[in-house]
Amino acid sequence: MAEELVLSTGSKKEKYLELIPQIKAIIEGEKNLIANLANIAAALKQQFDFFWVGFYLVDQTELVLGPFQGPIACTRIKKGKGVCGSSWEKEEIIIVPDVDAFPGHIACSSLSKSEIVLPLYQSNALIGVLDVDSDQYNSFDETDALYLSEILSLLH
Repeated sequence: MAEELVLSTGSKKEKYLELIPQIKAIIEGEKNLIANLANIAAALKQQFDFFWVGFYLVDQTELVLGPFQGPIACTRIKKGKGVCGSSWEKEEIIIVPDVDAFPGHIACSSLSKSEIVLPLYQSNALIGVLDVDSDQYNSFDETDALYLSEILSLLH
């Protein structure tokens, strides 16, 4: 398949439902994790025009910046720190409607207003997180959690 997306203009759910099989086709047969994470970040950024979308990967006691789309980002995050470090520590999806209200939020950009972070697993081990930021408040909900989880499950 050519590395070109067919973008949807429907509802958030419709956008995810049209994007997921395209991501699956793009990463199918590619074994390199970094290449797949890069294409997933690019596809999500292109379809949804998120402010920032990318991955942080576990490196011993820290998350280290991985493939992303958007402005420059924090390079290292300690376990339990900020939204990403909290998601890693708790091994759960965290949806933050207003990042300024999240205790200990790490402001890589003052333009970020809301965020969703999901744990990334491979071979049943937590290897990182998917971090998605919006420059609007209340951008993320259970629809995002459901379909972003489905996208991450393609990497198992």
